[in-house]
Amino acid sequence: MAAMLLTAAVLATTACTDREAQRQAQAAAEAQAKERAAAQLQREYDAAVAANNWELARIHGAALLAQYPDPPAAEAVEPALADVTARADAAREQRRLAALWNYARVAAGKGEQRSAAILSTEAVDTGGTAPATVQLVIRDHPEWKRSAYLVLQGGDFDCYGGCKVKLTFDDAAAKPASAWRPKTDEAIAMFIEDYRGLWKQMRKSQRIAIEFPVKGGAGKAGGTRTAVFEVGGLDGAQMPGWD
Repeated sequence: MAAMLLTAAVLATTACTDREAQRQAQAAAEAQAKERAAAQLQREYDAAVAANNWELARIHGAALLAQYPDPPAAEAVEPALADVTARADAAREQRRLAALWNYARVAAGKGEQRSAAILSTEAVDTGGTAPATVQLVIRDHPEWKRSAYLVLQGGDFDCYGGCKVKLTFDDAAAKPASAWRPKTDEAIAMFIEDYRGLWKQMRKSQRIAIEFPVKGGAGKAGGTRTAVFEVGGLDGAQMPGWD
């Protein structure tokens, strides 16, 4: 009986020892797997940073800190993540600004017309049936050459024979500029004479506000209106020779 009890005790102890060994082995394997996964995620993070892909780097960095906060890999990422996040936000904003522009290339005369156009950030009451966005167009025509002008969807500019508009770039003081409305019904357009200066300042700015006069009539008051354009995403390469 004593021998049987001793054998049972030995077997129980062995079983307990085996379970503990298995538990430790499993814990070690899980720790190694965790370290490998964290290291892989850091490699992806580092690769995104090296490629200046800040949005992807932010995703990998945030995942690393959230899923593996303890390994050294996470500790290496955390100090730089704030800067990466700021760069990612800036990249997303620049992509949004770039998407506001519409570029076109069409055959015209003996060559090709190029244009870059953008709509105002908000609708403007210019005397039409309802407030509508105003369009700013930069154009390079083989015969009419270069120009910059505004286009309305309704109402009209009070600028036949010439007028003054006010241009405000970012937070700078407003500056007057000469403009004129051609006598044509093909489009409700008003040209800004100093298109070179407009382009030059616009290429250095994020926003431009243009105040222009509108015609009254049919019970609607004239006066001036202001259209605001977020121009910071303009791709100068789309208009060769302008920069």
